[in-house]
Amino acid sequence: MKILLPPSETKRTGGTGAPLDLAALALPSLTDQREQLATALIALSADAAEAQRVLKLSDRQAGDVDHNRMLRTGPTMPAVDRYTGVLYDALDAPSLDRAARRWLGEHVLIHSAPFGPVGALDGIPAYRLAAGTALPGIPPLRRHWADMTSRALAENDFVLDLRSEAYVALGPVPASVPSAYVRVVTSTGRALNHFNKKAKGELVRALATTRPRSSTAQGLLSWAKREDVRLRRTQDSGVWELVVPD
Repeated sequence: MKILLPPSETKRTGGTGAPLDLAALALPSLTDQREQLATALIALSADAAEAQRVLKLSDRQAGDVDHNRMLRTGPTMPAVDRYTGVLYDALDAPSLDRAARRWLGEHVLIHSAPFGPVGALDGIPAYRLAAGTALPGIPPLRRHWADMTSRALAENDFVLDLRSEAYVALGPVPASVPSAYVRVVTSTGRALNHFNKKAKGELVRALATTRPRSSTAQGLLSWAKREDVRLRRTQDSGVWELVVPD
């Protein structure tokens, strides 16, 4: 089983890991796409004002251009520790024990804009790039990533997709792979926004701490029942609901 998470716009800076090694990231078939994006992002950063315009950064965020400029040379940290925000605060990966973090490394992919899906424990630098950004010299990110990412995901037995729609578009799970796209709703069926992210983070934390052995859809649903997690199929094929209290 692989769990796909979205990235977060907010990130921790710094790190103690060695500089970025694109070939060492999960899904190595995406290395060429990663190289092209990294090269384009660094080139854009040579002109700070233009980079600020293209990336739609405020003056307060202009320092993020420096992170992109040092994409290949800056320090790294595990991707699951790099990201902050509601989902990652709820997951709170830094507080997990070694076994739980190892489980994350084996089962979780985080779908970044510049690197595609990376392993939870893959070392990545701080960066600034959103899914909808158009980089000079690069096709729209959807066209740059989608086909190759879908092919890379085709090697999985089951995929639990917790991404936002913007990142699903950068690499849809192929129809040949059993998968479930998760929506977070209340018990009355109301869709959520802020609590959507929190619930997904809590779900992944629960999975990492209990480490279910089964990697199938039915195995995951059985785990949810045992753990009192309200995860259910819907009538919409391939879509599940994670139910939280009103």
